[in-house]
Amino acid sequence: MKIRLMSAALLAGLAFASAANAQEFDDRWYLTGSTGFNLQDSDRGTNDAPFLALGLGKFVSPNWSIDGELNYQNPNFDANQDLNWSQYGISLDARYHFLAEGRNWNPYLLMGLGYQRAEEEFDAFPNPNSPGQRVDGNLAAKVGAGLQANMGRFGVRTELAYRGDFDDQSVHNPNESWFGDLLATVGVIIPLGPEPVAAVAPAPVAPAPAAPVEEAPIPVTIDLRGVNFEFDKSNLRPDAVSVLNEAAQILQRYPELRVEVAGHTDSKGSDAYNQALSERRASAVYDYLTSNGVDAGRLVGPNGYGESRPIAPNTNPDGSDNPAGRAENRRTELNVQN
Repeated sequence: MKIRLMSAALLAGLAFASAANAQEFDDRWYLTGSTGFNLQDSDRGTNDAPFLALGLGKFVSPNWSIDGELNYQNPNFDANQDLNWSQYGISLDARYHFLAEGRNWNPYLLMGLGYQRAEEEFDAFPNPNSPGQRVDGNLAAKVGAGLQANMGRFGVRTELAYRGDFDDQSVHNPNESWFGDLLATVGVIIPLGPEPVAAVAPAPVAPAPAAPVEEAPIPVTIDLRGVNFEFDKSNLRPDAVSVLNEAAQILQRYPELRVEVAGHTDSKGSDAYNQALSERRASAVYDYLTSNGVDAGRLVGPNGYGESRPIAPNTNPDGSDNPAGRAENRRTELNVQN
């Protein structure tokens, strides 16, 4: 009983000093900037031209990101390059990212809706006010695919998309009700603010000493809050090092303690995938402790439990997603064995 009270107090202090919940994905807002080449629909009668885009977005789940984007392009006409044709617009784009453990460049699919506004000059001879000008806006939609990579403090994205521009008022080609342009781009993604870390949680209270009677052992489980991972990866993030250093020092100071290293996930993803992910993350913590002076003989595991041992609901009573509950379930634990 004495050693269990000591371990509870010591490891509870560790949890209090370094409470920060593991993040399954980076949900910070980010800025995007991209440049590319717009292969114009041949029915427009315009040259292919470069274009620019600026955007703001964020991941709303591990696989889905949403971006709002502004774009601008200004090609010349093929037949009369003294006449101006330019276009600018805004779009709301959703991307589904296909992520895999250990792969930095991940493919994605794109779909988006937007509004494109065209400014078109045309020859109005013999009108003395020639050239005339048409300014008009219309719906646009696009689909595409690309690759995105996390380079540390910024990301890189390369993309190929097809945009349908439902412009049915073209002066140069009035018989067309819409035009299809091909967009090839490369850009950067700049996250805003520090990497997400949860607020400090109160430390669990050690049980009060009981009267000297025989009683069954009470399990002591400490959530290693602050041991965070990049989304869909099992390598330790820099902010986890101080937490694990403190855990290693406590275990070295009290060599009689034996603990199980256990990893858990939330319910997102298949059972088999979450089981493997929890095992890899538990192994990362186990390897760090043993490489920093903790005798492997004092550690049980590493063991992964996938999504099988939630400590909070993954969904609300109405069946909707519960992000706060899932965040609690994404954890790495030290379970005291004596």
